[in-house]
Amino acid sequence: MISIKQFSYFFIFLAYLGLAIPQTLAQEVNEAEKIKVDELSDEQVQDLLDRAYDSGLTKAEFLKALELQGMPPSELAKMRTRIGEEKDVAGRNTKISKRDAREQVDLDEINLGMYQPSSHVSNKPNGNEIFGSSLFYQKDRSLSFEPNLNQATPKSYILGPGDLIYVDIYGQSEQYFEASVSPDGFVLLDNIGPVSVSGKSIEEATGILKNRIGKYYSGLLGNNPNTFLQVTLGNVGTIKVNILGEVRLPGTFTLSAFSTVFNALYAAGGPNENGSMRKIKLVRNNKAVAEIDVYDLLINGSAQLDLKLQDQDVILVPPYLSHVKVKGEVKRPMIFEAKEDDNFTDLLQYAGGFTDHAFKDRVAISRITGNQRSVSDVYQNQFDLFLLKGGDEITVQRILDRYSNRVQIKGAVYREGTFALDEGLTLSQLVKNAEGLRGDAYTTQASILRTKDDLSTEMIQVKLREVLEGTSPDIPLQREDVVRIASIYDINNEEYVQILGEVKKPGVYPYSAAMKVEDLIVMAGGFQESANSQDIEIARRLEDSDLGTLADIIPTQVNPDLGYNPNSPSLVAFDQVIVRKRASFTMQKLTAVEGQVNSPGIFAIQSSGERISDLIKRAGGLNQFAYAKGATLIRRTEFFNTESEQLRRQRNLEGLRMKLAENPSNSEAQSELLQRLITDFPTSVSPVDNQLAQSKKESLDQIASETPGFAIKLKETEAVAINLEEILKNPGSEDDLLLEEGDILSVPKLFQTVRMRGDVVYPTTLRHESGRSLKHYINGAGGFERRANRKQTYVVYANGAVKRTKGFLGIKNYPPVEPGAEVIVPTKGPKVPLRLGEIVGITTGLATLGLVLSQINWQ
Repeated sequence: MISIKQFSYFFIFLAYLGLAIPQTLAQEVNEAEKIKVDELSDEQVQDLLDRAYDSGLTKAEFLKALELQGMPPSELAKMRTRIGEEKDVAGRNTKISKRDAREQVDLDEINLGMYQPSSHVSNKPNGNEIFGSSLFYQKDRSLSFEPNLNQATPKSYILGPGDLIYVDIYGQSEQYFEASVSPDGFVLLDNIGPVSVSGKSIEEATGILKNRIGKYYSGLLGNNPNTFLQVTLGNVGTIKVNILGEVRLPGTFTLSAFSTVFNALYAAGGPNENGSMRKIKLVRNNKAVAEIDVYDLLINGSAQLDLKLQDQDVILVPPYLSHVKVKGEVKRPMIFEAKEDDNFTDLLQYAGGFTDHAFKDRVAISRITGNQRSVSDVYQNQFDLFLLKGGDEITVQRILDRYSNRVQIKGAVYREGTFALDEGLTLSQLVKNAEGLRGDAYTTQASILRTKDDLSTEMIQVKLREVLEGTSPDIPLQREDVVRIASIYDINNEEYVQILGEVKKPGVYPYSAAMKVEDLIVMAGGFQESANSQDIEIARRLEDSDLGTLADIIPTQVNPDLGYNPNSPSLVAFDQVIVRKRASFTMQKLTAVEGQVNSPGIFAIQSSGERISDLIKRAGGLNQFAYAKGATLIRRTEFFNTESEQLRRQRNLEGLRMKLAENPSNSEAQSELLQRLITDFPTSVSPVDNQLAQSKKESLDQIASETPGFAIKLKETEAVAINLEEILKNPGSEDDLLLEEGDILSVPKLFQTVRMRGDVVYPTTLRHESGRSLKHYINGAGGFERRANRKQTYVVYANGAVKRTKGFLGIKNYPPVEPGAEVIVPTKGPKVPLRLGEIVGITTGLATLGLVLSQINWQ
């Protein structure tokens, strides 16, 4: 219900309003029923609303007053829309302040004044570092004690110039104010006037503002107030703090008004090497108001973080009280500052306690006494009683790296390792503790390595079998005894057998007693298809042999299916089984015919006696275009990388495996074959096959390297000059060569040209003319060049044969030229001019010769 007093204030406001707006509008306001809301500007509507707030009316009360003045409902609805009335849960209207998040003013000035460590500072602690110094002074400082700006406004916060405060009035009446503290210490509130708050805490300022604003909002005061006031801090201002004494950067710092002593010490880089961590003083208005111990924060995690600094506070860091150094087996081996009543237990807490390997019963303390040092032993029961003194150096030693009750057992037992030496422990009991002997244990004897008091050792031999059976006395064990039980394989050589030759997986295999040759062949994957099961040798090592006898050769044979053979000899350790190849076994060898035959292609060599003439017959003979004189046989040399039978078999099996792997619908038998090819695929190739060619190549390379100017070009294939006409006329003659694997017989068409190469005027290709000599073709190429070596001119025929020019008594006999031939004229090479020294030498020699001849004629 709106009070009469509030209405009276509002009516007075309406009367005053007439002074600020045109007279016609004032008359309309006084008579609310005549107000036309659409004719009012936004500024006029807001001014009406602000005046209503100043009179203590809410939006709802303002609209109610207009309704009582006779404003029609339609205009009242328009006014409600214009002022944006929003009802809260309680049905009351609110006026919300749009405030930004709290910020720190003059942040750049604060950061600029902070101490920045130099680049040489290390973050790794060392034994000479003073505990706590890295809290404020390190290269990458991350613990800055930066105050939280979004904390609740501290009631003890002292307001000063530049502080922004928010004054919120809520309850029966609602209003808010925003004001900054002026340099004179006042805040200026609208329609209320200046209020002095500088130097007052938030709690004190709240009481002052409440009394002042209560004159206008009567609900704030009295025993039963219905309106309330709250003061909060806006942007945080700055303060000036003086940091003096033993700090790295003494001076006056600009800090956040929320700062504590730790913020200030961080800004100044903390105490220096002479500064105290234990008795830092905070002085305010010439009085010491607090004493800060940094160790409370470092050790207990408690500090006076709620003690806020004020403007012109002084932080005084005095020199350190006393320094005590701790080294050895503590978690923080550093230098610590000790108070007068600190004892060793306190120091141990500062150092983080003992490490796991520390000797805790006694510590050694080096102390200054007079003009020298003395050492004192402090035992564990004296830690609380021993008071520290400046200059003390405390050493915490490490436990001894030795065992008081250890025995070890090694070798052929199921559980080797270290065991505790219980009272009365014997050798047999230790073997039981190790879960007994393995089957390969050598029980004839065992050894015990015993350590004497002088740390020398002795070896004790034990008859292990008799001890375990109880026929010999048991052996009591002592500390650090090492029992070693050997394996029978430790004292014997490892036994194996070897298989070589025509098996799928030749190599070395473990030997077992009563092993047969068939067993070893099965372990090696079975026979190769070329294996001769009737020609197998066993090379057996001889233990006691005559001089010159290397092995005992035992010929044997097995069934091709490796079935049971009662006559098969048993193998002994280190036997070598050699499976040889069948003499009649050869893999298919291929040759090829290309060119002018009736059926060119690839042919398998049928027999070892098959010749070129036989191959021509199988190819259907020559056709009408064939030029038999130009036929060439291309044959592999010994340097050709010929696949061995084993490598070829391996390649064929790989092709089969890939073919089966590509087929997703293999039968069961094919799937099993694929699995066998994957698991049993041969990977080793005999190195013997190409050793002859490799040896010959190395010999030729050595000859070439030792002969200056001599080079050898090794070819894998070469052309063999054949006379196919003579071969076909006389099959089986010396010209009719036997075929070899890889031979390629090339029968060209009839050539009609002759190619000129070398030192002729114009190397070209000429038309072949029957009956013409070599000189005719050279003239057709422009003749010989000036440096041509005419005597060495030669002709290379289409079949690969070569003929050179011959001469007798100056008469040159040039070779004939046939179709497809190449005429090659070599050059004499560059002419080297005579040097002056050579000319002088020749001239002198001729003059001497002439003189000798003249003397002969004179006589």
